[in-house]
Amino acid sequence: MATSRRAGRLSLLSSALGYLALVPPGLVLFVLVAGATVLIPAWVGLPLVLAVLALLRSYTGLYRTRAARILGTPVERPYRPVDGRGWFGRLRRVAGDPATWRDIAWLPLNATVGLALRVFPVALLLGGVGALAFPLYWPALPPTGEPNWIGVVPVTDQAGANLVPLQGVVLLLLWWALSPWLARADALLARWLLAPTERSRLTSRVRELAQTRAETIDTQAAELRRIERDLHDGVQARLVALGMNLGMAEEVLASDPAAAKDLLAEAQRATSSALSELREVVRGIHPPVLADRGVDGAVRALALRSPLPTQVEMDIGGGRLPPPVESAAYFAVAEALTNVIKHSDASRAWVRLRKAGGRLTIVVGDDGKGGADPEGGTGLRGIQRRLASFDGTFEIASPVGGPTIVTMELPCESSSPRTSPSSGTA
Repeated sequence: MATSRRAGRLSLLSSALGYLALVPPGLVLFVLVAGATVLIPAWVGLPLVLAVLALLRSYTGLYRTRAARILGTPVERPYRPVDGRGWFGRLRRVAGDPATWRDIAWLPLNATVGLALRVFPVALLLGGVGALAFPLYWPALPPTGEPNWIGVVPVTDQAGANLVPLQGVVLLLLWWALSPWLARADALLARWLLAPTERSRLTSRVRELAQTRAETIDTQAAELRRIERDLHDGVQARLVALGMNLGMAEEVLASDPAAAKDLLAEAQRATSSALSELREVVRGIHPPVLADRGVDGAVRALALRSPLPTQVEMDIGGGRLPPPVESAAYFAVAEALTNVIKHSDASRAWVRLRKAGGRLTIVVGDDGKGGADPEGGTGLRGIQRRLASFDGTFEIASPVGGPTIVTMELPCESSSPRTSPSSGTA
C-alpha cells in the first residue's frame, strides 16, 4: 500500500488514463485470437495465431510492468520456452502453455473489472472538480422549472448551487483516499492472472535445474579432459624424457662420465620443468593460494599477475566463504580478467567483491572497447555455466566503446572463521 501512496495520486491517475486507452486494443486482440483459431484448419490460421499470441504477450507485458510499479515487486513473465520446430510445433508449445490461456482470460476481465477500477477514480476526480465549479456555470444552464439534482443536492437557485461544492469536496476526498487502494486492487488483479503460478514456477525451476545439471556435467567432463590432456602432453612427456635421460646416463656413466654428467643436468632441468607444469595443472584444479589465503588473497594474486593495472576492492567481512563458493568466485574472476586481457584492448581493469545479505556480488570491469557478447565465445558462457550450478546470476553491460562491466552474484554463507586453510583443497 505504501508503494501506491508514494507513487502519487496524479501519477496513478495518468497511469489509469493511459491504460484505459489500452482496453479497446485488448478487445481487438481477443477477437483476433478467436478469429485466427477458427482459421487453423485452413492452415493460414497457424502463423496468424502465433503472430496474435506474440502481440498478446507484449500487450500483457505492459500490465505486468504497471503492476510491478504499483506493488513494488517484480511480476515475472510466466511463459515456457517456445522450442518447437515448424509452425505447428510452435503452436502446440504455445497452446499447451497455461500462461497463454490465462492471458486470454485476462482480456475480458481487464475490459470489465479492470476498466471499472480505473474509471472509478477518474470519475471521482472529474465529479469533484465539476462540483466545485458548478456555482460558476449554473447560471448559464437553461431553466427547467424543476429542481436539478446534482448528486444528492437539489438545485433551484444560486443558493442551492453554492452547496454543490460541498459535495465536490467529499468526492475529492474520496478520490484522494481511494485512488491508491483501487490502483493496488487493479495491480493485484493483473498479478493474479498474469504472474506465474506456483505450479508453473516449480515446473520452470525443475527445467532450469535439469538444464543446469546437464551443463555442469558437460563442464566437468570438459575439465577432466583438459586435465588429462595437460598431464598427457606436458607432465607425462617430461617424465618420459627424464626416464630416458637417466637410463642413458646409467649406460655411459662408466665409459663417459662427462656425458653422463650432461645427461643428469638435462634430467634435472626436465625435473624442474615437470614440476612447474604439474603446479600449473594443480593451480587449474584448485590454486594453493586459494586454499591458503581464501578468495581475498587469491583474487589479489590474480590482479598482481595481470599484465593490466587491476584495482581490487574487497568487502566480504571476516571468516572464510564455503570452499565451493570461493572456487567458483575465483575462477569466474580469473576467466573474466582473461577475457579483458585477450579481447578488450583496455588500459586498466577493476575487481570488486562484496558480501551482503547472504550473497556474494562480484563486479569485473575494464575501460576497453566494449562489445563483449557471451554468445561470441566460450569464456563468458563458461562463467555463466559455472555460476548457474550455484544458482548464481550473470549480467554483462558492454556497449560499443566501453566500458564493459560484468556483474555476478552467488548465494553464500560464511564459514566459521576457524576454517582450516586446507579445507579448500577437497
